[in-house]
Amino acid sequence: MTTADLITSLLQQAVGLQQQGHFGQAEDLYLKVLHAQPDNFDAMHLLGVIARQTGRPALALELVSRAIGINPLQANAHCNLGAALQDLDRPLDALACYDEAIRLQQGYAVALNNRGNTLRRLSRHEEALASYRQAIEARPSYAEAHNNLGAVLHTLRRHDEALLSYQRALQWNPAFADALNNLGITLHALHDFDSALASYDRVLQLQPGRADAWCNRGMALQKLRHFQHAVSSYDRALNIDARFAGAHLGRANSLRSLERNEEAVAGYLQAMECGADAEQVNYALAALGVVAAPAASPGAYVRELFDQYAGHFDSHLQQNLQYRTPALLMDLLRPHLPAAALDIVDLGCGTGLCGALLKAYAGRLDGVDISPAMLEQAKQKKCYDSLACVDIGEFLRRCECRYGLAVAADVFVYIGDLSDTFAAAGKVLKEGGLFAFSVEESEQEDIVLRASRRFAHSPAYLQKTAEAHGFVIDEMAREVIRQDNGADVHGCLVVMHRL
Repeated sequence: MTTADLITSLLQQAVGLQQQGHFGQAEDLYLKVLHAQPDNFDAMHLLGVIARQTGRPALALELVSRAIGINPLQANAHCNLGAALQDLDRPLDALACYDEAIRLQQGYAVALNNRGNTLRRLSRHEEALASYRQAIEARPSYAEAHNNLGAVLHTLRRHDEALLSYQRALQWNPAFADALNNLGITLHALHDFDSALASYDRVLQLQPGRADAWCNRGMALQKLRHFQHAVSSYDRALNIDARFAGAHLGRANSLRSLERNEEAVAGYLQAMECGADAEQVNYALAALGVVAAPAASPGAYVRELFDQYAGHFDSHLQQNLQYRTPALLMDLLRPHLPAAALDIVDLGCGTGLCGALLKAYAGRLDGVDISPAMLEQAKQKKCYDSLACVDIGEFLRRCECRYGLAVAADVFVYIGDLSDTFAAAGKVLKEGGLFAFSVEESEQEDIVLRASRRFAHSPAYLQKTAEAHGFVIDEMAREVIRQDNGADVHGCLVVMHRL
């Protein structure tokens, strides 16, 4: 056998072993080839691929770079170099490698898909979408690219489009567990919790050891109010990964809903020990009376809550919770409004339920909310002259406008101590300017953080806080403002003016 025949035979054996996952044996054969022929591109390149497959990205970078030095015109080597750079957290360098691979081989689907992954990591989402679509155009059956396209669409909250992408991925690969899991996540975001649950169950039939799917399943069960089953699902996740902070947190939330508060407290503490956000965990503990309540709800908690809720906010509030605050507040406010149009700011405007009622009285109407997803919904109502995505406290402190009316409907349930808010509101209102708002009513304590994680305030507290900051209460009404699990929630509606 000639040397050339021997090298060909060794390479064929090595490739077969590598494809079967026998990396050590394949590596030995590639090294034999390189001993006989040090400038063999295939052996050097595939040795680098093995290094990456076995978790050695720095060595992969060195070996694939040497292979490119032998033959710089091989697109697949540039693509694999990009993958190693991506593993080493060098996304811009990886991007340049993928671009070179695509230059050498037009329509190179794998490089286009990997390029999309890098762009997504850089939060260049529109460019990532374009790259994934090019990969799919080059290879319509590329299930991974369909799945990745769906992931970016989900990030952009284009959930209906994401759903179609995952479904296309599954048409080409019905056993694609990642796509099934992502499908469940998007169905969850669309509030189709039963279908999400079915999708997670399909994932777990294929890969029963996936802690993330068990955790996702628990979250769907929680939304369906099957709290005990949710706890069991979280337990399965924690049996696989005992330090899964999200599973500890979800389990604690379900235990709280079951009123198993001591167990819930232990769960929250475990979640924090495993890396869950300390501010949000302490907030949950405060709602259970374990630690002192903060001055306000954590901003990240409020933003995440309403970003998830935005697409179904109006229908859920009005149909499920019998939410009446905007209409009730307007009924209370209307007799106090002057004949002339006012400049109005809607603090915590959400999807614009109040804005639609305020527009008729506004010369200018500005909306402020911490949730970008809620503001997207508000924008569609076309009743605001401007919308600002910012915490209302920060907005009030920085605002240079002077308004005739400020409104805060169902906002102060996320703020305990109202002193700073009232003081800041006084600075943005004209003399005699009106401030209309709602609170959940506390019948005894000035401020109480309830188990619902919503603050309630007493009428006496509102009276003294208003007076301390230069306001006079014109009218206060006690009303049922919504329902919670079928029970009436009483609130106070207030109209006051600045001296």
